[in-house]
This record gives sequence, structure tokens and C-alpha cells, in this order.
Amino acid sequence: MNLDPYLACLHELAAVSRDVVLPYFARADLGVELKSDASPVTLADRGAEQAMRELIERRFPDHGIIGEEYGNVREDAEFVWVLDPIDGTRSFISAVPLFVTLIGLLHRGRPLLGAIQQPVLGQLMIGDGRTTTLNGRPVRMRPMRDLSQATLLTTDPLFAARYQNGEGFAALAARTALYRSWGDGYGYLLVAAGWADIMLDPIMNAWDLIPLIPCIEGAGGRITNWQGGPILEGNTLSAVACGPELHDTVIRTLNP
Repeated sequence: MNLDPYLACLHELAAVSRDVVLPYFARADLGVELKSDASPVTLADRGAEQAMRELIERRFPDHGIIGEEYGNVREDAEFVWVLDPIDGTRSFISAVPLFVTLIGLLHRGRPLLGAIQQPVLGQLMIGDGRTTTLNGRPVRMRPMRDLSQATLLTTDPLFAARYQNGEGFAALAARTALYRSWGDGYGYLLVAAGWADIMLDPIMNAWDLIPLIPCIEGAGGRITNWQGGPILEGNTLSAVACGPELHDTVIRTLNP
């Protein structure tokens, strides 16, 4: 399959979302609303997704779209774009540059391409499941075999006990060299680029998760659900991303 047309669109989508999001960052008058699930949303979230949707409709009118803010269209299409305009809205509204824009492309239900963009820092990671680049430069996960030397990241340290196994997560954190909540999609960028070793989330949505898969796998990593099974299976989506040398140990520790 020739990926060039889809990669070109991926770059365009990243650019239009960046142009919408950046003017809102660190604004004192940024308006924040709460959605029905009590999660925050801003004009930046909605404007960026709308701009990306309009671009997809012009470039590929037969493609489907799954988006956080405006729902799904043509979900059964051969190609489906997956959009999360601001993953980490709580960081965004606090002027913390750990939020990202996530863009993915499914082909017949399987992740084909993924992008993680941090617009404030000017970082764009793109993966196709075989290779991953950061601003055009190939990146790989750093080799790590010993938990005692590893850096562990997660989005919210309270979520493990709420949605999975809090004792297993605490045991894992205690065995690592450094544990930080540099989370949301940016944590997966750090792991794929070789700056951290383990990133996990005990609960996720499809738009949070699908764009990450080609980036992690393209960087030589493994990404599974919390129990070590196929990443997109199960009633509750979750993720554990790390290098293959650590993966089995991480899963056993999380699920004693």
C-alpha cells in the first residue's frame, strides 16, 4: 500500500490543529466547560477537531472519522481517521505543555498510522508500526532490562486503584528508579523516543489509544492492555507500553 497520500494528510492535519490550538495556550481568559462526564473542554479542543474534520472531508470524503468532540461518521469505512484534538486538556488549561494532539488512521479496523504532536514544543512524532520518527528523525526505545533502572510514567496515579489493580501498580512503582505523572499522550512520546521506559494508563478511550499504537510499535516497543492481552480487546480499554525486554515483568508485577 502506498502510504504517501495518507502521510501527507497526516502532516496537514497536524498543521491545522496546531494553528488552532497554539493561540489559546496559556491564555488567562481561556474559557473552560465541563462535559457530561465532568471532563473539561475548551474552544481549542472543538476548533481543532472541526478544522481537522473539514480537511478530511475535502481530501477523503469516503473515509470515516472517530472524534472525541463531534462523534463518529462512516465508522465502517475502509479507512477511518481517529482524532483527539487535545489529549491532556487539564494540562492545557493549566498552561502545562504536556498535552498533545493525537491523530490516527485505521485500515479495515487495524491501526495503520499514528501521530503525536506537542505544538508548544514543536514536536511531531509519526509512526507506521514499522518505523517511528520525531520531527523527521528516526527514534527507537532505549534498551532497558532492569526495572530498578527504569523510568515509569502514568497519567493519573489514582486511576490504577479505581480501574485496575492499585496494589500491583504500587508494587511496580516501588521497583522502578523514577516514577512521574508525565502522562496523557505525551508520556507515550517520551517512551517511544527513548527518554522514558514504561507508560501505562488503566482506562482509555479509542481516540486516546489508537494513534499511539503505530508510534510505539514503530519504535520497537510493545503496547498491550493492562493484562498483557491484545490492545484493542476487552470491555475497558487500557494500555501498557514499554520495550519488549521489560514487558513481561511489568505485566506480572501489575497483575500479581
